[in-house]
Amino acid sequence: MTPDLIVVGCGFYGATVAERAASELALSVLLIDRRDHIGGNAFSETDPETGIEIHRYGPHLFHTSNEAVWRYLQRFARFTGYRHTVYARHRGATYPMPINLDTMSRFFGKAMSPDEARQLISVQTAEPGIAASGNLEDKAISLVGRPLYEAFIRDYTWKQWQTDPRTLPESIITRLPLRFTFENRYFADTYEGLPESGYTQLFARMLDNPRIAIRLGVDYLALRHQFQPEVPVIYTGPIDRFFAGSQGWLRWRTVDFEKEIIDTEDYQGCAVMNFSDRDVRYTRSVEYRHLYPERRYVSKRTIVVREFPREAAPSDEPFYPVGATEDREIYSRYRALSAKHPNVLFGGRLGTYRYLDMHQAIASALKAFETVLKPWFQNGRTGPLKRGPEGGQS
Repeated sequence: MTPDLIVVGCGFYGATVAERAASELALSVLLIDRRDHIGGNAFSETDPETGIEIHRYGPHLFHTSNEAVWRYLQRFARFTGYRHTVYARHRGATYPMPINLDTMSRFFGKAMSPDEARQLISVQTAEPGIAASGNLEDKAISLVGRPLYEAFIRDYTWKQWQTDPRTLPESIITRLPLRFTFENRYFADTYEGLPESGYTQLFARMLDNPRIAIRLGVDYLALRHQFQPEVPVIYTGPIDRFFAGSQGWLRWRTVDFEKEIIDTEDYQGCAVMNFSDRDVRYTRSVEYRHLYPERRYVSKRTIVVREFPREAAPSDEPFYPVGATEDREIYSRYRALSAKHPNVLFGGRLGTYRYLDMHQAIASALKAFETVLKPWFQNGRTGPLKRGPEGGQS
């Protein structure tokens, strides 16, 4: 049977669109993913040796101030009260992140009031000509000052991008958090937590609808000729792959993960530890046992996963768009080219070449459903699905 809608990619964007189309519009949806699992990069699984739930593609900490997104997810999962905190190692000492009053007091070796810290930072950020240069290093110094930048940002950024921060655009770091309080909660959003039963179970409940057919381990681009062109497609894969690289290949960063099982119940005392110094090759280590402290684990062992970012090869999982000037120019050409496919809506992180956090992907999918898909189906499926290269997305 020919589906009413094809959704390519089973991450948060694709799953949200599929769920809404099947549940609200009673459409027949075919959901395709080239991976062998649902959930995209948020996929979670239980380690068979320890019973600890891990996130295969790095820790996914849900947070949002978007009440509509939060209410939407409550339909499919209860969330824990987890509040994310991060620490950083620098020259043998440990500091809370983001940079706050505690970080500054420890780093500068004296207790400071908020006003004293503001005065100190105002002096350190006043280097002439810094803010106007346009590169990441000078922008960061204009926000937090040179001493804190060199301790916690410079080498970490170099490891993250394997590029001199002076050659990176300031847009990467325009909103660097700096707190003049002792607040060490990493996210400042209204809502935060983790799905009690894990992300994979959340996705399973989202997609538990007889109108949704799921095909895993299938590359849509290899079989798209089998589908009728009038069937609308939500495509969340890499936009440059959709067009076979005709306008050039977009660049991404990826991450290699090194997993270690350690014979202790607590290895580092927190879920995420950043390593700010360049002589430590990885950027951070994640101890997954800390994500669900309320769970009773039988095993006396823990899991630590260390992360090594690098440039993505064509066979790698893309994580972060590089977004340099030449990449943005290539993407703009693909946006223009997408107008020739009026029944294909490009969405999600890979389809729009921008880093989307989970709540942003869900919000974007809900908007696309309400402003593009829903009206088109309710108005009798006449005319093109979208108008313009963006297809009504934001």
